[in-house]
Amino acid sequence: MDKIKKRWAGYLVGLLVVLAAAAWWLLRPPGLPDGFASSNGRIEATEVDIASKIAGRIDTILVKEGQFVRQGEVLARMDTRVLNEQRLEAAAQIKEAESAVLAARALLDQRQSEMRASEAVVKQRQAELDSSAKRHVRSNALSQRGAVSAQQLDDDRAAAESARAALESAKAQVSAARAAIEAARTSIIQAQTRVEAAQATERRILADIDDSELKAPRDGRIQYRVAEPGEVLAAGGRVLNMVDLADVYMTFFLPTEQAGLLALGSEARLILDAAPDLVIPANISFVASVAQFTPKTVETSDERLKLMFRVKARIPPELLTQHLEYVKTGLPGMAYVRVDKQQPWPEALTVRLPQ
Repeated sequence: MDKIKKRWAGYLVGLLVVLAAAAWWLLRPPGLPDGFASSNGRIEATEVDIASKIAGRIDTILVKEGQFVRQGEVLARMDTRVLNEQRLEAAAQIKEAESAVLAARALLDQRQSEMRASEAVVKQRQAELDSSAKRHVRSNALSQRGAVSAQQLDDDRAAAESARAALESAKAQVSAARAAIEAARTSIIQAQTRVEAAQATERRILADIDDSELKAPRDGRIQYRVAEPGEVLAAGGRVLNMVDLADVYMTFFLPTEQAGLLALGSEARLILDAAPDLVIPANISFVASVAQFTPKTVETSDERLKLMFRVKARIPPELLTQHLEYVKTGLPGMAYVRVDKQQPWPEALTVRLPQ
């Protein structure tokens, strides 16, 4: 009985091998016609690091590995308690500086009033000097004719000199008032500068608070959580790593005679080992300008000894958007390129996408 079971098990395994070989034979692309080239490669995507702009502690992470995210979505938050205290301090400094501006303006008004009063005193002292000078001239003329006494002449001369001294003193007060006005204006400028500096500090702190919310720069999928809540990071410390699902491509290598015929934008087809029944359209987005020895990922040792050109075939972003759940990086497969635009694509390379 055991022998019969083993025999049937062997038949079943053999049947499965035959069916698998038949499926591979039916689904594989036939020999490529002229005007086409192929090479193996892997699906890759542009990686984006989500990092903290400033040093701090991670408060919370809102996403998991493998999760799809949209541009602008909040992915993580940093602890902002210290920043909030700094913002309150900056707001207080703004109020203090604004009060200093008001005080400086009030002082300027006072100095300008003193200036006007000093100018009025100058006019008064000028009038007194003019009157004293005329009286002294008359007294001098009358003294020569003996009409007034020498004492009267001396008194008029002294009064004129006193009026002249009073005028000079009043003019000095005007100069002092003018200097005080300039000092008050300088104080206003300095106080306004302190207001602007405090406002700039507040804006910087608010920007840091806003940057403490780590947002997705584009649509994509979270690949790794590099750090966890509670960890303290330096400025630029990585929190998450995501892949840009709008920039997915396969990198492969072609020899000189084939790479030289490729133009940017040329059509390509991708078939993944994990989904051999699907044919994915792509376009050539990059051809290296310098040849290189190909890496070990190329299938044959003979090909690895040749100098090859690195090529990228990019999957259209609009197609990726329609099938985000199928997009996975690292999958191996084959890339087929049409180096002769006049040749139609073989039936086996007709585009077939998931339903």
